[in-house]
Amino acid sequence: MNNLAKTLFVLFVGLLIGAALMWHLAPQSESVDAKDDDQPLYWVAPMDSNYRRDGPGKSPMGMDLIPVYANDSASNTSAGEITISPQVENNLGVRIAEVQKQILRSNIKTVGYVQYDEEQLIHIHPRVEGWIEKLYVKAAGDPVTKQQPLYDIYSPALVNAQEEYVLALSRKNQRLVQAAKNRLRALQLPNKAIQQLTRDRKVQQTITQYAPQDGVVDNLNIREGFYVKPGTTLMSIGTLDQVWVEAEVFERQAGQVKKNQAVSMTLDFLPGKVWHGQVDYIYPSLEQTTRTLKVRLRFNNQKALLKPNMFAQVIIHTQNEHPTILVPREAVIRTGRHDRVVLALGEGRFKSINVKLGRTTNEVAEILDGLSEGEHIVTSAQFLLDSESSKTSDFRRMSHDSNHIESANVDGVINAINEDTRVINISRGPIDKWDRPAATLDFVLDDHLNLNEFSIGQTINFTFEIRDEFVITQWRPISQNKHRSNQGAQP
Repeated sequence: MNNLAKTLFVLFVGLLIGAALMWHLAPQSESVDAKDDDQPLYWVAPMDSNYRRDGPGKSPMGMDLIPVYANDSASNTSAGEITISPQVENNLGVRIAEVQKQILRSNIKTVGYVQYDEEQLIHIHPRVEGWIEKLYVKAAGDPVTKQQPLYDIYSPALVNAQEEYVLALSRKNQRLVQAAKNRLRALQLPNKAIQQLTRDRKVQQTITQYAPQDGVVDNLNIREGFYVKPGTTLMSIGTLDQVWVEAEVFERQAGQVKKNQAVSMTLDFLPGKVWHGQVDYIYPSLEQTTRTLKVRLRFNNQKALLKPNMFAQVIIHTQNEHPTILVPREAVIRTGRHDRVVLALGEGRFKSINVKLGRTTNEVAEILDGLSEGEHIVTSAQFLLDSESSKTSDFRRMSHDSNHIESANVDGVINAINEDTRVINISRGPIDKWDRPAATLDFVLDDHLNLNEFSIGQTINFTFEIRDEFVITQWRPISQNKHRSNQGAQP
């Protein structure tokens, strides 16, 4: 019985000791893990994320360096990606818009001058030599109606032609009569005068010419007593029911103008009045001196409010035939060399990327490459986000082809090596083909490379690829210690 009690007592004590050990070991393990997590990967300057050190210290501006930990979300982001808290995002006033695919409707604003519709502009010329005996219209701009007298002309040729016609009538030779009558018509003798000559057989010394259409007189080049001959432009008669407006557009806008596009026009002499017309003709060549393309516009002018040579403000309403990627214009950051936008990746993550810009209007900008429909971009406070993202962004995003991998070759100096994550911090030189300046960044070693062959302070030439991270795929040492083994170098 005593032996049984002793055995039970020993088992009881053993259970107590085991429970105590488990209680002590569990917190100790957690504290060890927490201690490992609490160890910073490196220290960075508050105002310059490229300034990194292995330990605490001061930045070049005299500020305390900030530790970056392994579980810090910023250390797990890809190149150029930044993360801000919802509170900071709200304080900055960040606004986000969705990238859409729509028809681009833009307006070309230019100026033009009102002209006569030259398709309805008639030039008056004599077909005989003679003298202007009387002029019924006295000044350019005078209105005329169809069959209104314009001028009387005395011409020996017309007198002789009438006499020949009278002679043919008296001989009753129908062939001669018809020939003489055709000659009178060819010399522009009015039908009314021919009928009167046929009836009275009296030759008229002066012949009256009449207006061929309604309109206004333009380019009046004669006065009473003038001697004229065939080829002389006596005057022009134009109508104002329709007018042309000749406008000019810049060479870069020429491709947007199409025939029959809608046009609106305003003039200073009648504020608030808008005329609506269309593109009637696009001239085939550019003006050599101004490098502009002339465009002819057509407008109805039933009330004759539009006068030739008036100055007009013109808007040509253009649009693409196919939808295209459009973003708000204020979202585009234009630097002169590159155009960028800031992507909103969700959960407070942002990234600045390069895009290829097309046409722009006052409201939207066309993106030819770099964005896809449905993505989200920042339209407010993007300059602050772009400035922070550009410190670590090391490539331009100009294609969404997943099979295409960007890569570059560059020299650099190793600053730090993390054996657990296989991450090497390198101060690399500039990359000319991407127009990127020198920078200090983290690079991940590809799986086939041996981490033990790298050392802090070593100068290397390496090739890296842009995947989710910057991945070193090839390398070779170029430091002064050339006697070191090159077994790790890849061809």
